[in-house]
Amino acid sequence: MDKQIIDLIEEGNRAFDSFKSDITNRLETIEAKRNRPGFGSGGDTSTTKGTFDSRELMGDRKAFDAFVRTGDESEMKSLAVTTNGGADGGYAVPKVIDGLLETLLIKQSPLRQLANVVQVSTQDYHKLVNKRGEAATWAGETDARPATATPQLVDIVPTMGELYANALATQRMLDDVFFNAEQWLADTLADQFASAEGASFISGDGTNKPTGLLTGTINNQADGTRAFGAIQYIASGAAGAFKSTDPADCLVDVVQSMRPGYRNTGEAAWLMSPGTLAAMMKLKDSLGRPLIMPAYASGERNMLLGYPVYEDAWMPDIAANSYSIAFGNFRRAYTIVDRIGMKVLRDPFSAKPYVGFYCTKRTGGALVNSEAIKVVKFAAS
Repeated sequence: MDKQIIDLIEEGNRAFDSFKSDITNRLETIEAKRNRPGFGSGGDTSTTKGTFDSRELMGDRKAFDAFVRTGDESEMKSLAVTTNGGADGGYAVPKVIDGLLETLLIKQSPLRQLANVVQVSTQDYHKLVNKRGEAATWAGETDARPATATPQLVDIVPTMGELYANALATQRMLDDVFFNAEQWLADTLADQFASAEGASFISGDGTNKPTGLLTGTINNQADGTRAFGAIQYIASGAAGAFKSTDPADCLVDVVQSMRPGYRNTGEAAWLMSPGTLAAMMKLKDSLGRPLIMPAYASGERNMLLGYPVYEDAWMPDIAANSYSIAFGNFRRAYTIVDRIGMKVLRDPFSAKPYVGFYCTKRTGGALVNSEAIKVVKFAAS
């Protein structure tokens, strides 16, 4: 055969191999992005924590989908983020599902959006807080220089507890190939977990649950004079209400009583219940202007004295002596601790004809910096 013809054939084979490799890579990318069931439309994983290999994503989700739909446990142990697999009556939720749930919790829990959230591999988490104490002082060239005060470190251990939820689905739902099982499970758990932990983040007593933001000591002593860990309140001027004249005075005092380092960082915000916000939206200043600057576009927030307002259904509504409005840098004030790994147990027997999914996660929280937050007490003084 003519050498020129042989060279042309070999060149064609090389081109075909390159084309085949390119098509294979593109198909794998498309399958990874469109792998069903996905995170909403298209299976986009951009909302999950971290990045994962596409084949790992596909394998994890396929195994988890089979477990949810049929109870197939053959591949679940390989997905565990803990070391004990299903030995204690459950399997660790794959990282991709855990990441989706975390995103949904952030969207549903106002304090999760504002606070400092850390993930730990054990429940032994400590937060060291510097109470300051070191103090520079002036001295002449030949003056004695005694030791200055030393920093005082306080060890804060957020209280933790185990959250559980039992989501129920019918077998017909699970048999439906178009039913997105992992999205349904994440949505259901997010609703139940957000309700339970949201209440604890505000008023939890610290017994097998987080210690709430408003659980500790609250008094009217200023920064530098009240005890460490106590929150300062500003009185509204009337029992269970704002003052009839100049109702915004207490709000101005709240803002100005906070050190500029906490309120001028771009992270300070207001936190109140929907009922309290509704009452405030009806108030006007001495010139007849509304106290609340309403949000006119989707995605924007109501503004109060230049700071965004977050609605939290678990904040107390306005009542006599209630602490219904909080203001501050919540990332500095409150820490939420999530233990890595969430477990699920599939139970097709206890609630026939429903299939139950018993899920557990460990979460804690505590106030770590009481100077980074102020509250309004609805009282005369």
